[in-house]
Amino acid sequence: MKLAILSREPKLYSTKRLVEAAELRGHEAIVVDHLRCNLVLEKGKPGIIYQGEPLTDFDAVIPRIGASVTFYGTAVVRQFEMMKVRTAVDSQAIVRSRDKLRSMQILARAGVGMPKTAFTNYSDEVPQMIEQVGGAPVIIKLLEGTQGLGVVLAETAKAAQSVIEAFHNLKARIIVQEFIAESKGADLRAFVVNGEVVGAMKRQGKEGEFRSNLHRGGTGQLVKLSRAEKAAALLATKALGLDIAGVDMLQSKRGPLVLEVNSSPGLEGIEKATGLDIAGKIIEYTEELTKRKGKGKPKKAKGKSKAPDTQSDVAAF
Repeated sequence: MKLAILSREPKLYSTKRLVEAAELRGHEAIVVDHLRCNLVLEKGKPGIIYQGEPLTDFDAVIPRIGASVTFYGTAVVRQFEMMKVRTAVDSQAIVRSRDKLRSMQILARAGVGMPKTAFTNYSDEVPQMIEQVGGAPVIIKLLEGTQGLGVVLAETAKAAQSVIEAFHNLKARIIVQEFIAESKGADLRAFVVNGEVVGAMKRQGKEGEFRSNLHRGGTGQLVKLSRAEKAAALLATKALGLDIAGVDMLQSKRGPLVLEVNSSPGLEGIEKATGLDIAGKIIEYTEELTKRKGKGKPKKAKGKSKAPDTQSDVAAF
């Protein structure tokens, strides 16, 4: 099998692990910088030129598209799809997951539990918006933020109003979210591949830090998810149409609450915390994709997910 791994940096842990896992199974894995791809659009002959040569004869693509280059990265994935090359993550699913507001609308409609969330463009109604999510303290998030950047904890209504008004004055789009105190600066990351949770870890923020992101100094450790937590992760990925994803959840008094679904989740934290070969699971799934070429996506294992079929509705979003 000839694989293209779309990544801007071959030396990143996740990229190297995918190459290693593919080669261990006898496949050829080529790292392609999606920002250096030229897309050729012609009736019946879509093509991609990379380093002066056409990219041809690939069996499958594994996208590793960073949030800051979603527009062009997903255009490259879409071009491969037009060339009838299997993609481990659909281009449209990546687009859905990257828009925080859009993805939360989809998740809410699918019945996924999440913290109360509010969005507005009208600064005059900020106090009402704070009350709509349960009052202070509240979490304020930039819609374009990643890895914990652009996330603010406002401990009082006055502080929240000041932060929201400041963001609005900068024309920044934000959401205001309920603060789940009982999570105590920790969250869960469930790694899902083809309708199955293949690994999970609990991430704990460093002392005094409400964000648990590993990039912010948090730590990860192996955890066994409850049945409800697994169901929430699977329902969230199914709703967004993602076959590979990292689902971030908070443990709350009313059950698991999904914060975000990441379409290009990092492998380093989850593999080191769990000791599992997550990269190998991704390659195995990609093998299934190519074996069923022309016959649709691989069937998910029976009993793995009882999530309702939301795919027909998702297209409208």
